Amino acid sequence: MPTTLSFPLAALGFYVIYRVLKAYYIEYTCALRKVPGPESEHWLRGNRTELLKNLDGKEGLWTKEYGHTVRLNGVLGTSMLYTTDTKAIQHVLANHYVYQKSEAGRWLLSRMVGPGVLVVEEDQHKTQRKVMNPAFGPVHLRALTELFVEKSKQLRDVWTNKALESGRGQARLNVIPEFGTAALDIIGKAGFNYDFNSLGSAESGGNGIRDELHEAFMKVAALGDVQKTFLGIAKLLMPSLRPFLPNTKIDHTIEAAQATMRRIGFGLLEESKRQVATGNMDVDNRSARDLLSLLVRANMDKAIPEAQRMKDEDVVAQVPTFLVAGHETTSTAASWTIFELARNPAVQQRLRAELLTLDNDNPSMDDLNALPYLDCVVRETLRAHAPVPFTFRTAMRDDIIPLAHPYTDRDGIVHDTLHIRKGQIVQIAILAVNRDTEIWGPDAEEYIPERWERNTAVSTQIPGVWGQMLTFLGGARACIGFRFSIIELKALMFTLIRALEFELAVPADNVGRIIGPILQVPGLRSDKNAGNQLPVLIRPFVAA
Repeated sequence: MPTTLSFPLAALGFYVIYRVLKAYYIEYTCALRKVPGPESEHWLRGNRTELLKNLDGKEGLWTKEYGHTVRLNGVLGTSMLYTTDTKAIQHVLANHYVYQKSEAGRWLLSRMVGPGVLVVEEDQHKTQRKVMNPAFGPVHLRALTELFVEKSKQLRDVWTNKALESGRGQARLNVIPEFGTAALDIIGKAGFNYDFNSLGSAESGGNGIRDELHEAFMKVAALGDVQKTFLGIAKLLMPSLRPFLPNTKIDHTIEAAQATMRRIGFGLLEESKRQVATGNMDVDNRSARDLLSLLVRANMDKAIPEAQRMKDEDVVAQVPTFLVAGHETTSTAASWTIFELARNPAVQQRLRAELLTLDNDNPSMDDLNALPYLDCVVRETLRAHAPVPFTFRTAMRDDIIPLAHPYTDRDGIVHDTLHIRKGQIVQIAILAVNRDTEIWGPDAEEYIPERWERNTAVSTQIPGVWGQMLTFLGGARACIGFRFSIIELKALMFTLIRALEFELAVPADNVGRIIGPILQVPGLRSDKNAGNQLPVLIRPFVAA
């Protein structure tokens, strides 16, 4: 037996040695190795800890120290490109077949949402995007605005009642959870005609319902815990070992939650198909305005060849995709908006004065878009507090990245391009670009909505899909739901600011950022273990 096993074991040993030597050869001969950057903080984590620290009030610190092209240390000291160079970012975003999410990132995300548009790449992504695009167009969003306003009113009433019931005329609240509740209700109804009714429960004194789909979603959303275990890290980084490694308690929890979401998702899909089959899908029918129904109708269109249609599995995967993409991001953006309005009373007062000029409690999408200062506030929040602070791409082949700002390597040689090897990681620093003083001026790190009045072409250098910023990315993989998010945020602010006044319940400099696996949310520097926190004093607005 030992003789029988010796040859394959030896072959395996030689193969492992070959892969290790190859990896070291690529690493120590790549051009990125000579790009200036900080020293590694830790032999295993590299600069990860420092990266997260630099997102709390130190955006662009590495750009100021080393330039727009920076080498960071990844896992085990491997080279990673950190870039705020707009030409390099344009190149990466435009070549989405070359620069893709890493295999580990896709695997982790797929366990949360399945094979949805956030996960798939290349032709599969192109197919899904083509079918889904019409559902996110202005025509359908115009019909959904009524729902956005309705849910915003529910949140307004919940907070008004809490202020009145306090006996002091105001309530001290952490606004983040209930913004999350409102966003969950909105995406449930607007995304797939599923009523969580979380706000209704909160209004009646409860903490919001936790029905089957919500419970499943919350369990899967805690997927970041997988990365805290040895087995979780092994599965993440070594795909070939996944079939052989035992499942953990977290794995079983995720699988059960996924099964629940799939079962409910297929039920929603069948209901949408039934509505299409009966012709009950006109825009005036409110129950058929949701994104899933519109997606089903577009997918069943006879004009689309059978080979280009999405499979049922792919359509169902959009249910958790809608939840992930349309829930936390909007609630985070709303929380940051309230933070800035609460610490800038003059901005809050000017915004309220504009909103009250509209003698209509039920604005349409066109009404909301016709309010210039509301647009400035939303733009400035999404610039200064982009919910997703950075994103990563992995090179699928060797490539040459053009640069707007040449860099000088460690040997003193100036380069206007950068050679990237297959497998190397590119980090696009979204928040740092949005706050770059070379682009936005010396006041880039300040919250100034009026900057959008001064100049409508503020930052034409940035290759973003909206607002001359990088918040929603750009290119073929730009956020498909950016219009949805903007109108939802405007509806929330329109309804809340007209009726309520907001004041920070803690010093402004005590509010920092908590960086999660995907998002950056408000938290207290004095109590980082408390999690997401934005304590605000809320009271009904009374006109003088």
